[in-house]
Amino acid sequence: MRRQAGEAKVVLVTGASSGIGCACADLLAHNGSTVYGASRSVAEGPTEGGWNSLPMDVRDEAAVARGVERILAEAGRLDAVVNSAGFGIAGAVEDTSVDEALDLFQTNTFGVLRVCRAALPSFRAQGNGTIVNISSIGGRIGLPFQGLYSASKFALEGLTEALRMEVNPLGVRVVLVEPGDTRTGFTVQRQRTTASGTNEAYRERFARALHRIEHDELGGGDPAAVARLVLRVLGHPSPRLRYTVGNPFQRLAVHARAVLPGRLFEWGIMRYYRVI
Repeated sequence: MRRQAGEAKVVLVTGASSGIGCACADLLAHNGSTVYGASRSVAEGPTEGGWNSLPMDVRDEAAVARGVERILAEAGRLDAVVNSAGFGIAGAVEDTSVDEALDLFQTNTFGVLRVCRAALPSFRAQGNGTIVNISSIGGRIGLPFQGLYSASKFALEGLTEALRMEVNPLGVRVVLVEPGDTRTGFTVQRQRTTASGTNEAYRERFARALHRIEHDELGGGDPAAVARLVLRVLGHPSPRLRYTVGNPFQRLAVHARAVLPGRLFEWGIMRYYRVI
């Protein structure tokens, strides 16, 4: 069922238990949307932020399908999805097992795929809908000792580019939001690869890089800034593919990569993260 003029938008936000997802759910609800905030670690029911808490694990295809079906049954339609569920993993690429990488991708990349697949049939049927995928500046620049996190976001970027072209003729808008360092629970929830504590080849440089990473995150931007950007994107009739949000230096780095010689850019990143 297509939304009528004046009716509240119905929005699903994943990863809504904390951080960017919670900020998005709060702001969208405050601005009149009917919001279902999904997370695997929330109790079902209304929240203080004015949105509906929806237990849903994006790693479980059946759980995602049930969540979307419930929204459609209760609200009658779904107008937008904000894919914000995700977590980080730190460690050298060599120190990351395939099982650890798969666990990361199950949430950061395949979780987005599951939610998109569940939402798209209703979007296609109503000829309208918006998908906002929360990526990262680390999805544009490979970051030392966050290689698999960057890989999961690089994959999300490619998936989103392709999906946007596929569904644009069907009336569905698809957008990437790429935050820089943001003050959230992401820092304390980051996992370290098992081997990162034992491999002497990387231990010292890994410790220096992780210290810089955590320092920048703890001093990073307010997740409310990302939520305000998402609100603007959802209100735009024809949003562009990519939006970055964060401190000017990090946003500039994305553009610098396109114009600086590759070796110079790589040297700058390595110096910044203290790995040389």
